[in-house]
Amino acid sequence: SFFFLLSTFRRFYFSPIYPIMASTNTKVTLPEYKYGDELIATAKAIVAPGKGILAADESTGTIGKRFSAINVENNRENRRAYRHLLFTTKDIGKSISGAITFEETLFETTEDGKTSFVDLMKAAGIIPGIKVDKGTRHIPFTDAETYTQGLTDLDLRCKKYYEAGARFAKWRNVLRISSNTPSEQAIVDCAQTLASYAAICQDNGLVPIVEPEILMDGDHDIATCQFITEKVLGAVYKALNQHNVLLEGTLLKPNMVCSGAECPVQADAKAVATATVRALQRTVPAAVPGVVFLSGGQTEESATVNLHYMNALDLGARPWRLSFSYGRALQKSCLAVWQGKTENVEAAQEALLVRANANGAATAGKYDGGAATATATESNYQANYTY
Repeated sequence: SFFFLLSTFRRFYFSPIYPIMASTNTKVTLPEYKYGDELIATAKAIVAPGKGILAADESTGTIGKRFSAINVENNRENRRAYRHLLFTTKDIGKSISGAITFEETLFETTEDGKTSFVDLMKAAGIIPGIKVDKGTRHIPFTDAETYTQGLTDLDLRCKKYYEAGARFAKWRNVLRISSNTPSEQAIVDCAQTLASYAAICQDNGLVPIVEPEILMDGDHDIATCQFITEKVLGAVYKALNQHNVLLEGTLLKPNMVCSGAECPVQADAKAVATATVRALQRTVPAAVPGVVFLSGGQTEESATVNLHYMNALDLGARPWRLSFSYGRALQKSCLAVWQGKTENVEAAQEALLVRANANGAATAGKYDGGAATATATESNYQANYTY
């Protein structure tokens, strides 16, 4: 009858993950996503309109380099004070939906021990996240290419992080462009590792942010970067499909398509936006809710302007939200103002808020250039950058 057909139509087309159909003779085991609805909701919340991610996941060594630049000692007390500054910035939740943390920060408390940093983030409207990779190592018999380690005990750590309040994770694989890199070996390793990581995260309740970063190092032009970016992203999404990863419960954190840092002709912001969106259109499925770009050594201002043009220009269909997951490009001005001094906390928080709001505006293609301070236009580029 009509009503039977209507009922079947609804069951088939409106299931959030897989259609619920009557059993047939064909026995195919479909993946079961214990946290499926939660993963989808979290991913959507992270890329809510006007919001993006604060990447505050610097390792103890990396934050030490940041502190060294402003003559601040790298100890737990100062690390806690700085991250406390970030998470207690007034109105930060209006532009920041999530924060990636290092393990120490996820389990940190305020100085009096009464409030966890997870609760600080939640009070600000920020979803806690966690960096879960354990750094890179050299792939033997390649031209200084690397793989990322950390899969062995990832399931156990994800359980622990979820229990602590984290709801998403980040894992970074690194590739670089040269006359003979990235090799096919490195691309396949990158894709398969990210897919394994993503599946393990989802099985334990964490939205995986998939980060295949192509470094800015090199003298390649923007066309070369676009070509390689498409090859890498194509391989990544093939691997995610092979591992049965629920795309609606993931986010992508790629590099923008830029000229190499040593290229004599640097593409402008509109060219970067056009090439980046085109690379995504050719490779990223519409099921992915959002793309949260890494800044990759760009200045604070250029990272914002490039994101603005991706959303402002008429570049065709963009079925995913285009947002940000910035570390250096959100924090450089803040650190420069803070200088490790209590009396500078409010001014440093204001500097952070300025950049966060600028990037929030850029996600809607509405950034007006008002945050272009001298510090914001200073380079953040470091060759062979590691976290």
